[in-house]
Amino acid sequence: MHGSAWCRRYSDLVDAWIAELWAEVAPGSSGVALIATGGYGRAELCPQSDLDLLLLTTSTSQGEALASRLWYPIWDQGLKLGHSVRTLNQALELSRDDLDTATALLAVRHLCGDPSLTEDLREGALVQWRHGAKWAIEELAENVEGRLEKLGEVAFLLEPDLKDARGGLRDVHALSWLDLAQPVLSDLDEVALRDAYEILLAARVELHRRSGRRGDVLLLQEQDAVAEALGVADADALMKNVVTAARSIAWTSDFTWHRVQASRRRRLIRERPREVAPGVVLEERTVRLAPTCNVAGDPAIALRVGLAAATQRAFIDRAALERMATEMPMMPKPWPDEARWLLTDLLMVGHPAIPVLEALDQLGLVHRMIPEWEPCRSRPQRNAYHRFTVDRHLFEAAAEAAKLVDRVDRPDLLVLGALFHDIGKGYPGDHVEVGIQMVDRIAARMGFADEEVAVLVSMVRHHLLLPDVGTRRDLDDDGTIRSVATQVGSVETLELLHALTEADSIATGPAAWGQWKAGLVAQLVRRTAHVLRGGDASEMVEVPFPTAEHRALLAERRLIVQGDAGTLTIVAPDRPGLFSRVAGTLALNGVDVVDASAHTEMGMALEVFRVKSVFGDEPNWLRVRADVERALAGRLALRARLAERARTYPAPKATNARPKAPRVVVDNHTSDLATVVEVEAPDGIGVLYRITQALLECDLDIVSAKVQTLGSDAIDAFYVRDGLGAKIEDHAYLAEIERAVLHALAGEL
Repeated sequence: MHGSAWCRRYSDLVDAWIAELWAEVAPGSSGVALIATGGYGRAELCPQSDLDLLLLTTSTSQGEALASRLWYPIWDQGLKLGHSVRTLNQALELSRDDLDTATALLAVRHLCGDPSLTEDLREGALVQWRHGAKWAIEELAENVEGRLEKLGEVAFLLEPDLKDARGGLRDVHALSWLDLAQPVLSDLDEVALRDAYEILLAARVELHRRSGRRGDVLLLQEQDAVAEALGVADADALMKNVVTAARSIAWTSDFTWHRVQASRRRRLIRERPREVAPGVVLEERTVRLAPTCNVAGDPAIALRVGLAAATQRAFIDRAALERMATEMPMMPKPWPDEARWLLTDLLMVGHPAIPVLEALDQLGLVHRMIPEWEPCRSRPQRNAYHRFTVDRHLFEAAAEAAKLVDRVDRPDLLVLGALFHDIGKGYPGDHVEVGIQMVDRIAARMGFADEEVAVLVSMVRHHLLLPDVGTRRDLDDDGTIRSVATQVGSVETLELLHALTEADSIATGPAAWGQWKAGLVAQLVRRTAHVLRGGDASEMVEVPFPTAEHRALLAERRLIVQGDAGTLTIVAPDRPGLFSRVAGTLALNGVDVVDASAHTEMGMALEVFRVKSVFGDEPNWLRVRADVERALAGRLALRARLAERARTYPAPKATNARPKAPRVVVDNHTSDLATVVEVEAPDGIGVLYRITQALLECDLDIVSAKVQTLGSDAIDAFYVRDGLGAKIEDHAYLAEIERAVLHALAGEL
């Protein structure tokens, strides 16, 4: 038993207990009624919901005396009680200008006492609500907008508020209250809302039951338990159901509120319909099908309607959507030229195209054109790094790409590459490899020439190349630049990938793109473009390392520790473990390493760390310098102190549904001068210290490092050489390095 059935059963049990309590404390009472309101009034009492009770009385003094005998036994049972004592006039007066009170009285249910009082309240509240429809509608609309601004959307939150976020249960309540003030919901609307509501209500009930706490935010760590309780395959399937339901509610809500606002504007100004495209007319900020439109013979009609709606910033008429969903044929093979141009033009409108695409998708019209799209619909990406579902991410990426079309020679390929770059995520297997096969088919079907198809395939194949290399590899290494140039193949493709990288990253979430990452990618693109134009990689080193200032510090031949503006520079006598000791000291001081470079000459070592404070403030450099000096002198018990810090530090909040197992990848191809050891592991205190200690035990010298955190994962790359300053070519040695790093990450500090 789940959802509404569970709530009704629980409400019935509470009703029966309250009836017994009433018989004990109010036998023979007259002129009084005990009434359930709000969620309890709807018989939707969830395990941790408040019990909302109104004692309606003809005499306030009588009601107050009775209330004290009722409320205390309820509190004694540990139930959460929302209570009030009112006369009929008081209740109606309070609801006249208070939205919460007014809507609570729209769902009253008689429990005990005089039923005529309950009926009087029900009728009075409804009459007053309808009489004040203008105020009610304005207040409801403001409430809906306020909740969206404050709480976001259920469909696009890692941990959604099932009740109050956009697309949640409260939006259905708001539509039902709106319908009482001004009938607006069709039978189809009510069926769709009821089905979606049931999914969210069932999740809310099990969330309350499994967590034992108040609140309606479905936390990441609770999603598996809720899925199991509901008999769903796993948490991914649960969240896909939740997202699909929330999007259905949000779409119905948006469409309904638009229709209400349009009808109010129509009373003031009547616009004449005007044709904005063949078979498409615009009226009252709504795009409709012309009466003469031949939908059954026009596979591109949805794109024509969509482009008109996006460019006019208008809604698509519900009847038009439903007619296209029923009559529009599948797109032929190959596509008509017009259809390809229409899709490209729609995507290049940018963000105004997103609600249009989602409206088309809601009725299955995107699937009619691109059947491969279906598995991406409402597919969650359950980590803090990705802000959106797969399908919404692709729409967002295309919209961001539309801002960058002036940077490339083929804007059409840019926006389509953005739309398709992650389409493989809807399917089993490596999403890049799957996506390559799909885009090869889709692009050919759309009518692109073979060389254009090859560019789109390359964009999908390499859409992670620039950000991965830019943030994980040494951009001063000529081999790295030559490798990227070989993979990309042309300046034109490089420019498309550069724009796609920015669009994809911004669409992913706020943590995925920033000034530092943008600068690294731009540097990589400049050097790679130089090679693709026939230049040599060594000619484009932008900031040589070590700099003249660094060499001056090395010449002093003494210990120097300088920290300022996010950079820690250390000069010290060269010794094994220098990098590891500094990394451990920084972790002890709550300082994260972002990247690092190292250089040795004449027995002295230079190490430069770009850092940021875990807590967001500038590090306490005096303390950091003092601790580094102590650590290098062997006077700081780093391992013991880090272990103590790890035990006392609060566990990080879960931000990934499936924490990755540590992984070590050895790359001997990218660099001519060093072996790259790349490590992925769940982030935590001292992770960098553990890894570098393992590399030290393998007698490796760290030449440079790229260190970053994506969501809750650390992704670190180390350029290392053996004790003789050479790359590691021995396969057995490489296997031991991997074993040492994995062991270091698996054990305790």
